[in-house]
Amino acid sequence: MTLILLAISLTITACVIAFNLAIYALPVMAAITAAQYAWGAGAGVLMSGLAGGGAALLSIALVIAVLGFARNPILRFIALALFAVPAVIAGYALVYGITKNSIDSVLLLNLLGGTAGLVIGISAVINLNALGESVFSR
Repeated sequence: MTLILLAISLTITACVIAFNLAIYALPVMAAITAAQYAWGAGAGVLMSGLAGGGAALLSIALVIAVLGFARNPILRFIALALFAVPAVIAGYALVYGITKNSIDSVLLLNLLGGTAGLVIGISAVINLNALGESVFSR
């Protein structure tokens, strides 16, 4: 019984971590790309990590700055879409990869993955919009 509860709690923890990483897919991708580029250029582990962290923070700061200073709704929508499209792709891939061995129907699998990607993309937009409003409301 203890192992079953442990497995359930670890599964829930893994899903929460994966959901949070999928919401912030753009900064994670920017961080990984910058760290790989710095490592390939000859930087050490510490400097590659700092470059990755800086790129992630810069990508979030850039989108928040556009949300805070731009009054054009189309520009704000483009900034949010830039942040949300990688989250949608990551959410789709996450759910598709988890459920591909348990669901036989390809149509149902694609619908489930698409729905999950849409939910994760919407939550990424909501989280970023709330973060942008809270930063500039002070």
